[in-house]
Amino acid sequence: MRIFWRILGYARPLGLVVPQYLVLISLATVFSVINLTALIPLLQVLFNEVESGQMVVQPSFSWTIGYLKNLFYYHLHETVATSGRFSALYYICLLMVASVLLANLFRYLSQLILARVRVRVIQNLRNAAFLAITNSDVGFFSSRKKGDLISRVSSDVQEVEQSAVSALKIMVKEPFLIIGYFAVLFTISAELTLYTLTLVPLAGMAVSVVARRIRKWARQTQESLGQMNSTLDETITGIRIIKALAVQSYIRQRFVKEVKAYAAQSFNISKKANLASPISEVMGVAVLSVVLIIGGKMVLSPVPELSPAEFIGFLVIFSQVLVPAKAISVVFSEINRGIISASRVFDLVDSRPEIIESNDTRPILTLDRDIVFEGVSFAYEEQEVITQLNMTIPKGKIVALVGPSGGGKSTIADLLCRFYDPTHGSITVDGVDLRSLALNQWRGLIGLVSQQPLLFHDTIANNITFGRKEVSFAQIQKAAKAANADAFIEKLPQGYETIIGEMGNKLSGGERQRLTIARAILQDPPILILDEATSSLDAQSEEQVQQALFTLMKDRTTLVIAHRLSTIQHADEILVINKGRITERGTHDQLRATSGLYQQLTQLQSF
Repeated sequence: MRIFWRILGYARPLGLVVPQYLVLISLATVFSVINLTALIPLLQVLFNEVESGQMVVQPSFSWTIGYLKNLFYYHLHETVATSGRFSALYYICLLMVASVLLANLFRYLSQLILARVRVRVIQNLRNAAFLAITNSDVGFFSSRKKGDLISRVSSDVQEVEQSAVSALKIMVKEPFLIIGYFAVLFTISAELTLYTLTLVPLAGMAVSVVARRIRKWARQTQESLGQMNSTLDETITGIRIIKALAVQSYIRQRFVKEVKAYAAQSFNISKKANLASPISEVMGVAVLSVVLIIGGKMVLSPVPELSPAEFIGFLVIFSQVLVPAKAISVVFSEINRGIISASRVFDLVDSRPEIIESNDTRPILTLDRDIVFEGVSFAYEEQEVITQLNMTIPKGKIVALVGPSGGGKSTIADLLCRFYDPTHGSITVDGVDLRSLALNQWRGLIGLVSQQPLLFHDTIANNITFGRKEVSFAQIQKAAKAANADAFIEKLPQGYETIIGEMGNKLSGGERQRLTIARAILQDPPILILDEATSSLDAQSEEQVQQALFTLMKDRTTLVIAHRLSTIQHADEILVINKGRITERGTHDQLRATSGLYQQLTQLQSF
């Protein structure tokens, strides 16, 4: 239940919600009970079972249920005496209709309040999960499947809504009804009510056994759903490669296998969950049968302890107790699925980034002198990726990193962005340790253009601005022109308002890259990272993108990671990175004059 109470914590602020709901559900319960208890005086009056003195004398006022009962008998007797039994029948029927109407009105209003609470819980929970994702370190995603994360934010949160939060209505409303019904049952026969109170928990114990079994299967089912979503995401992302390799059959078999596993686990849960209702119903009828035997004996004894009308009323009201009791038993089996899903969401929400700001962070608004890597080493999962790296990136200069794939070049860029912290050594900015700088301010000074452009299913204009507010169309167009993107944009049917598809799939590789360059130009960062920005382009596209990159790099502090000679030959310093170490350094001409790895790479025109 700890998780359930935590779920409810996402309904804050509650304010007047709780007292409003309690008042409304209490009124709904009172009128529901009145509707049923009206049967007893109706039967007593119609069949002459009420003592005359009880009905003739108007009772004295008191704050008791007995006063209300006697007052009702008094007015009912007056109606019978003055207008006849048919008028009394109409009187009772009118009371029943009015009580049902009011009970349902107050119940509806209370459900509106609960609906608002449910929506707020799901909204806040989903926002918290998404916030946890955006706050997580880059390393967090290397050990998680994207489909599973999507499943936690979408499917698991939806399961919380359908199971746990929806159960809130039953768990709050039904106990009120049970308390109200038992209060009336005690006024009819305390002895018979005590018998029922000893029998009802036995039915609940049988259902609780089923509920505990469900929890085990629920976690496996949600994890299986996450795996299925991961495969689906990977398939959609890599559909071109899958078709090119003609492995549709293999990927289908893999997905079918995962769907089959999910279906089997869902069926196991359904088998267990569907047991709750029949078990509770059978146990309820068994309890009712025992009540019939005990109550019948009380009615048929030589000195009756109950009148027939009271016994019939007791049975009717007790049968209504079984309805909310059954609903609660079913909810306890269903709620386990929601709690398991909630635990998966909370695993995500509770994750804490390893890269955090210190309490005494220093603001940074620009780069004044240089960025220095001093004795920097970095290990990932106990495997050293960078070893004793020493380099300086002066303000306004271009430093290029080249070398074989897997040598650690992109890791250096990640360290500069502080996606990771060095295992050993330090990175300083203008002499200040990077770890002591305001993280978001530092990253705001960096413009990143990578091999895979990040574009969204939105307009070209919105992809260029990318969350930046108060940007004029003239500024957008100026950035696009500087990135050599304006020409192809103007040829599109809707120009800058053209929707470019998911990940910009309606554009060519060169066009997508130029949009990200336009975004960086609009950002106007003092520091620039180009991570293999032209490696996947053809010769014509590379030339256009290269011109845009030269415009972007002008007067900026730039770190270039490149596979193409054209990108780095004008760099102020080139570092050759091999197996996490700097093996050569110098300008393009200096390194070409040696017989090292750089010369070999330039001859191959591939880094």
